[in-house]
This record gives sequence, structure tokens and C-alpha cells, in this order.
Amino acid sequence: MARIFITGGSGFIGTNLVEYFINHNHNVINYDINKPRNKKQNEFWIEGDILNYDKLNASIKDFQPEYVVHLAARTDLNENKNIIGYNANIEGVENIVKIINTCNFIKRTIYASSRMVCKIDYVPNSFHDYCPPNLYGESKMIGEEKVRQFANHQYTILRPTSIWGPWFEIPYRTFFDSVKNNHFFLPKKKYPKKSFGFVYNTVFQIDKILFEKNFNSLQENYYLTDYPALDLKEWSDLISTEFKNGKTKEIPLFILKIIAFFGDVLKKMGYKNPPLTTFRLNNLITNMVYDTQELENVCGKLPYDLNTAVKITSDWVKQN
Repeated sequence: MARIFITGGSGFIGTNLVEYFINHNHNVINYDINKPRNKKQNEFWIEGDILNYDKLNASIKDFQPEYVVHLAARTDLNENKNIIGYNANIEGVENIVKIINTCNFIKRTIYASSRMVCKIDYVPNSFHDYCPPNLYGESKMIGEEKVRQFANHQYTILRPTSIWGPWFEIPYRTFFDSVKNNHFFLPKKKYPKKSFGFVYNTVFQIDKILFEKNFNSLQENYYLTDYPALDLKEWSDLISTEFKNGKTKEIPLFILKIIAFFGDVLKKMGYKNPPLTTFRLNNLITNMVYDTQELENVCGKLPYDLNTAVKITSDWVKQN
């Protein structure tokens, strides 16, 4: 049994991580500004904002965790005016670093960043090479730099890729719903490879990295994703079949570009979640594959294959 303090445990990955650690008999605290998505986890929740240094400091020192997993962040892409809108991803990280620097009872900390510190079609030369596509990605980049600059404790920075599974929301819940309702179309003869991650595999990987005995064998950064990369058509076909819709329909790319254009117009008019935008279409048709060899060396074989993951997630969508 370990004592684990999780910030942002009410979010998508956090909800699954809290459940995973509870099922493995660990003593868990979820520190989050929002109530847990899963009401069964209410007893493990402390309401708190990572921007409130004093309360965060008191909560960590009262619980005296051995491990910290920092997931709390603003994750939407809606801010396009001022990076201060993502201050939780900057000052919030600073607060965590400063507090943990003073806590000699904490053995290891994981900081969650994002693959969006680089735009989807940019291949970085190293984990210090950045090319963020928006203010959200820039805020995560700054957060990573804060950790490297100020942390004097053992840590690993993880960049979740596109994670999907039970308890997810926009955009991948929207994707599953679109396939379920037979509203999803692939560009004709465009089947990109994607480094996506099923959330049960993701929490397994976090566990492996957090409890790795030989810390010196770990990299400073890892992309969190399943391996090997999946084929988008194979994935969408599996989902579609689970909902009794047969194979994924395909239409010419130029039609999708027209739909995406109108989605852009709707977004500018204030519609928060149009079904398709140019940004989403570009993500859809672009290969996104990361080198996972070092991650595989630490985590080994993943517990869930693609077929099983799709079935678990589709069943969850049907029930929720």
C-alpha cells in the first residue's frame, strides 16, 4: 500500500487512475476543484484549486504522500486571447514544484503535460524542441520548463497523446457518438496511423513509471500512448461494428473540407463544439506516430488490446 496524492483526479484520466489505485489497495487523495465524475470516489476527494497555494500546501502536508501525480490543468482549446487563461498550467505547476521541493517524504512525482507542446505534423528533435499550435500547448510547454528549471526532486514528465475510454468527454466521446449515430465519415483512401492510448493502458503505464524501482533507468519524458500505433480505419471500423453499423463510410476529402469550413464559421459565431472544423480535420488526416521503444522497455506488454479496448469503451458509451 502506498500513499498517493493526485491533483485533477476528477478529470478523465484522473477518474480512471483513482479507480486503478483504489483497486490496487493504495491510499489515495484526489485534490480537484471539481467533484468526482464517479460518485463512488467522493470519499477520496478534497475540493481545492491548485492556484490556491496555501490550501494545496496544507493538503499535501496533512496527507504526507509518498507519491504525487499532477494531472490538474485547464485542457480545453477555447482560449485564444491571453495565455493567462491557462494559468493553472503555469502557476499551478509552479505551486506543485515549490511545495514538493519542501517535502522529503515524497519519493517521486509525475507531471502530466500534453502532446500538444508540438503541433501534430511537427516531429521534434528532442523533448526540449517545442512547436505548440495554440495557447494551450504553449502553456503546457511553459509548465514543462518550470519543472525542469525549479524541481529538485525526482520526477517524470508525461505527455498523454490522444487518450480515449470510459469517462471521456470531448472530443473522443464525440467521436464515439458520431460513429454510434452513423455520422462519421473517413476521407476516401486516407488511413493515417495514430499513436492513441486506451485509458486503462494509460493508467497501467503511469503505475509502471511511478513505481519503477530504478529511477535512474527512466527518461525525463515519455509520450503516453498504446503501441503499436493504430490504423484509424481499423479503429473506426471496430467501433462502428460494435454499434451494428458495419464498416466506416468514406467520402471525398474535398467534401469534408467544405464541412470543416462551415464548422470554422460556426465556431467563430460562438458555437462551442461543431462536429468538424479545419483543426479537427487536419488532426484526422495527419499521421501522428511516436517512438515508444523506451516506454515499452519500462512498461512491457499492455494489458488491453485494441479489440478489447473498443468493446469496453463501446459498452460504457451504451450505458452512459
